[in-house]
Amino acid sequence: MTHPLLRAAATITLIAVVALLAGLGFGAATGWAVLALSALALVAYHVTQLGALIRWLRQPGASDLPVAHGAWDEAFALLHRFERGAAREAARLSHALVRWRQAGEALPDGVVILDAQNRIEWCNEGAARLFGLDLGTDVGRPVINLVRQPEFIAYVEAEDYTHAIPLRSEHGGGRTLSVQLIPYGEAQKLLLSRDITRLERVETMRRDFVANVSHELRTPLTVLSGFLETVQELELDARRTRDYVNLMAEQARRMQRIVDDLLALSALESSPEPSLEERVNVQGLLARVKADADALSGGRHKITLDAVEGFDIAGAESELSSALGNLASNAVRYTPAGGSIRLIWRASSAGAEFIVEDTGIGIEPQHLARLTERFYRVDRSRSRETGGTGLGLAIVKHALARHQATLDIQSEFGHGSRFAARFPARRVVPAATRAQDATAA
Repeated sequence: MTHPLLRAAATITLIAVVALLAGLGFGAATGWAVLALSALALVAYHVTQLGALIRWLRQPGASDLPVAHGAWDEAFALLHRFERGAAREAARLSHALVRWRQAGEALPDGVVILDAQNRIEWCNEGAARLFGLDLGTDVGRPVINLVRQPEFIAYVEAEDYTHAIPLRSEHGGGRTLSVQLIPYGEAQKLLLSRDITRLERVETMRRDFVANVSHELRTPLTVLSGFLETVQELELDARRTRDYVNLMAEQARRMQRIVDDLLALSALESSPEPSLEERVNVQGLLARVKADADALSGGRHKITLDAVEGFDIAGAESELSSALGNLASNAVRYTPAGGSIRLIWRASSAGAEFIVEDTGIGIEPQHLARLTERFYRVDRSRSRETGGTGLGLAIVKHALARHQATLDIQSEFGHGSRFAARFPARRVVPAATRAQDATAA
């Protein structure tokens, strides 16, 4: 391609030659006139192309590139190539920005970008939800004007961002947040926030659990230690020694029950969910549950079983035995002698339920919501007298949840209680299916 300056020099030379020839042939005046008109035409052409370029530069994408010849054609072609490259780069940057924002929105944590003066430049939906921000109206506002907790303001102003601080959210039910500022770039900061409400609850449950286990084991251990010291230090007759040994054995059995229940809870929480392929013979299970309740009652209660046949449960027999057995044994423990207890089984293709109704002491309303908590007792002294560990209903809750079942508790203080374990349709199978499977095997 010829260099634009060479083409321009060739054009001027051609004009000069034409003007010289016109002057030689028709006189000097004619030659000068031809030269002037040619120069004027050349200037007009360049002015026209310059005007077209200026109009295009004002709105490059609104119209096509001007059509020209010579040096202007090459200039327009180079500009067009540059404009396409710039458009591609702008599209790439725009796409990268969109992906970055999508990534920011996908984060489970809240993210806020702050400038050097701690004013909001951008935030994702997580931060908007946790702090109550509005990206449409809060951009450009200082973050401490929107998050007004004194501990947060002190954290921002202290400029020591090496650690996160806990912060109680004023939005969304008083959740607990972990908040940290991370400087980056020249003077910008990232404000990261994470909802740690669940972690805080788990930690609280862990502390309570350790405290409760320590408390539950301390009493029998104290009794055992006291009796052992007595037996070691005093000369006792055979009858007194036997009584002390029996009391120590009782406390040892109590600790064993606590440990067994804790292991059962741990197994429920860590093992895989029961398969739908496993079948539980409900009639046999109910018969064992009633037999155990009769043995625990020792004839002091009237215990009846009302069970509809025809359906079984898909699940783990050991877990369901523990759950239903705990419900029945609790009814025996908290029903005075002479009371009655009904064990009811109702099932159909739409679902099933196991109900335990008793005429026991009942439960006050304020206790109902917490009955399935570990070691929660309405009356600690009575629970110890009846041999309860405070873990029975927690085991029931976990065992039922692993079978997608729910526990409904109704009670009236002084007039008895009703516990209903309800199983979904997907866990209910016709009893004939179990028989057919056994035959096929």
